[in-house]
Amino acid sequence: MLIVHGLDLSYFTGKLEGYLRAKGLPYRLQEMDTAAFRALALKTGVRQMPQLELPDGRWMTDTPVIIDRLETDHPLSSLTPTDPALGFLAALIETYGDEHLWRPALYYRWAYRADAQLMSGRLADGMFRDIPLPRALRRQAALLRQRSVYLGGEGVSQANRFRVEADYLDTLEALDKIFARRDWLLGEAPTRADIGLFGPLFRHFACDPTPAGIMRARAPSVAAWVARLWALKPDPSRSAALMTRAPDDLGPLMDLIEDRFLPEMAANQQAVRNGAARTHYIGSDVAFQYRANAYRAWRLGRLQAAYAELDGASRRAVDWHLGPRSREILLSAAGGGSGRDLPSHDGIVRDRWWRPLDRTP
Repeated sequence: MLIVHGLDLSYFTGKLEGYLRAKGLPYRLQEMDTAAFRALALKTGVRQMPQLELPDGRWMTDTPVIIDRLETDHPLSSLTPTDPALGFLAALIETYGDEHLWRPALYYRWAYRADAQLMSGRLADGMFRDIPLPRALRRQAALLRQRSVYLGGEGVSQANRFRVEADYLDTLEALDKIFARRDWLLGEAPTRADIGLFGPLFRHFACDPTPAGIMRARAPSVAAWVARLWALKPDPSRSAALMTRAPDDLGPLMDLIEDRFLPEMAANQQAVRNGAARTHYIGSDVAFQYRANAYRAWRLGRLQAAYAELDGASRRAVDWHLGPRSREILLSAAGGGSGRDLPSHDGIVRDRWWRPLDRTP
């Protein structure tokens, strides 16, 4: 049995659990405390949640890399399209879920009073349970720490919070129209696009009081999709590997990727490549400043490398869904997300050139 070391309120733990359930891979969730988090960081070299312990004693971390490896080792009920164009679109949307919806997910959790009170209490009783302080002080420490890291640390301010909220609301609107027509984002089977969106939409937006109320009121088809994916069982006849064509109704979602996601990822990538301490992203009507993030630069480099490898027909199929700005960003510095060559990963933890930020929602 696989052991998922994480938290039952964690963004990426939820993403990995959704994937393992869809694949039918037996696992046990081992809830971390602060001592376990530190110990696993020493073991794997990465301060990150979740960490996956394999039955043979090996360790894996970083959800896209874990899924890469498990998809190879367990091809039944595949969530990875073999069609190159469809596979690229699935990876692009997975990255959007991982690296753009991260900010509104944490914003709603820690900027709103009811949500922050609930979740700081859960952290006090969960991950912070081994801190030798009264519960009230553990809860206050959790609240202050999370707000500092995931509001201030992500560049959220009074001046730009309207955009953070719009990222959630606009994503809901785009997805609700799709899920009102079909069960899965890209067609007849779930793909890594669904899994990437599941992290924020399950453990944050569907569970935390404020965004959950918004979802139920404004996007009931998205709420149904969240439950459908959590309840999914493996089915050998259901495979993303058999899918060959992307649907033609992805426009609103791809517009968000074009206008908001990829330009900010490119600004961060450039900051990392320049050795800058901070990313300064200025959009048409909004600005964000935060610590330059080498991991996000690598994720964009991974997309750029995959885009560069597409053959002519696959590139044209992908480009039909992309705007000119997206194509320009994906063509720039292909494979050089941080100014270094893209690392070679087989899914097994080893020394890495990045050290991700503490991703503990």
